[in-house]
Amino acid sequence: MKKRICAFAIGLAVTMTATPGWTGVDVTQELAALKEQNRLLMERIGKLEKQVAENQNTQAEIETKLEMAAQGPMAQLNERVSISGLIEAETTSGHAFDHTDSSDISLATVELGIDANISEWSSGHILFKYEDGTNLRVDEGTITLCNRDKSPLYLTAGKMYVPFGNFASNMISDPLTLNLGETNEDAVLVGFEKEGFYGATYAFNGDVKETGKDNLIRGVGATLGYGFEREHVSLDTGLGWISNIADSNGLTDGLNNLGAENDIAGQVGGITAHLVYNRNNCGLIAEYTAATESFNAANLAFNGQGAKPRAWNLELSHTKEILGHETTFAIGYQGSDEAVALGLPEARYMGSIGIGLIDYTSLAFEYIHDEDYEVSDGGTGNDARTVTMQLAVEF
Repeated sequence: MKKRICAFAIGLAVTMTATPGWTGVDVTQELAALKEQNRLLMERIGKLEKQVAENQNTQAEIETKLEMAAQGPMAQLNERVSISGLIEAETTSGHAFDHTDSSDISLATVELGIDANISEWSSGHILFKYEDGTNLRVDEGTITLCNRDKSPLYLTAGKMYVPFGNFASNMISDPLTLNLGETNEDAVLVGFEKEGFYGATYAFNGDVKETGKDNLIRGVGATLGYGFEREHVSLDTGLGWISNIADSNGLTDGLNNLGAENDIAGQVGGITAHLVYNRNNCGLIAEYTAATESFNAANLAFNGQGAKPRAWNLELSHTKEILGHETTFAIGYQGSDEAVALGLPEARYMGSIGIGLIDYTSLAFEYIHDEDYEVSDGGTGNDARTVTMQLAVEF
């Protein structure tokens, strides 16, 4: 640009010099004026070029800051951390064994889960949980060392539900097997998963102690199973053993209500087996949980002797689309034996309908008919029924 301006000025000067009638004074003044204009023009061009350079630097700084923000802590947090949750609101109406009626509306469950991929070999998991009548608590908090691409083995430590029982169900209410077997403890677990096979061993210091024994890590357990999932078929089956079934949540609460105060005469082992099978739109769930021996009668009794509680669950389900909504129909039979002191029914017949209203939102209805133990076994011999409606969202 500068060369073109200078050439134009020189050409103009030559032209004016050669034009007849111009005097030397006029030419000199015109040249001086042109030189001044050229100087001002060059100053203006310099300023414009400086502004362009400054704007380019500013744009580069903005782009750099945007790149840094894209790679900053919040972006890394979004890549490494996932959040999930569940909210369940329920309305219930029931008739109990003692012939009393009740009804209620409750916020039944709130769960908030946080999962973090810390590195190639480590991850963390936290689950906060609220249930109606309880305080918000850390229900699970674990650290897992694992890289499935390089090894089938993994190690998990922290507060967890140890792998004793499966407790799958299409119903709103928990199965009786869960009441007898679900165990939440601070534990260390070593497991494996390979080609559909899975297994684990674990150790924990349970809440229920054996009378006269020191407060040591005595709780142990193991599980072994096999499962697969294909286009129209899935299967999960497994076995489990635990050294002290009294450490399950339901039995611990039941024993304490009977005066055990986390202290029993001796540990009682437990076993469990489950089968979950789905083909096309039909499903089958079968599970059995039991103590391997009788409790001391002073801690848990049945008909005057030590109780050997056990429970089972059997469910059939069918899923189909109705008016554009995925709908699951399920029926189930559950039962228990020698568990009247724990407040479990002897037999339970139930049915449910679950409807997917919109994405991640469901509506379910459930009917339960319970039969209590006979009077001679310590029960009432009466029947009970409960109807529940549940609205749930998960994310």
